[in-house]
Amino acid sequence: MALRTLLVVETPKAKADVSLAIVNIVLLLIFFFLATGQLLGSADYDVELSETADLPIDVLPKPILIVARNGSFTLDGVPVADDLLGQALTGQTALHVLIDKGAPATELINLLARPELAEVEVRLVTIHNNRGVDLGTASGGGT
Repeated sequence: MALRTLLVVETPKAKADVSLAIVNIVLLLIFFFLATGQLLGSADYDVELSETADLPIDVLPKPILIVARNGSFTLDGVPVADDLLGQALTGQTALHVLIDKGAPATELINLLARPELAEVEVRLVTIHNNRGVDLGTASGGGT
């Protein structure tokens, strides 16, 4: 005769799976943000950005190399010949560069690729608006 086990075997209770509910909530949030983003993106907002005005060269960081529209260089207000740029930068560890915003990007890339600037940390100086400043003369100054 075989002995039967009289112990009650408990079956594990099924746990509720909440992952489906979480996925539904995430999808609802995505749809909400897509819908409201399109509504907000379609409106025109009139925003006026601040501008810097009448910025003289003596308040710009030093040394500053100004690249004029015609491609000539001015280092701290003193005109520098293209071939003498390396000599003028002797002993400098950092150089600030101001270039016309309408200049082609290749002009800046070619300037940064020059061997004279290999050992110098170059920092680009930007000016928001050139009212009253003519980088074509490379006289220095800015707005």
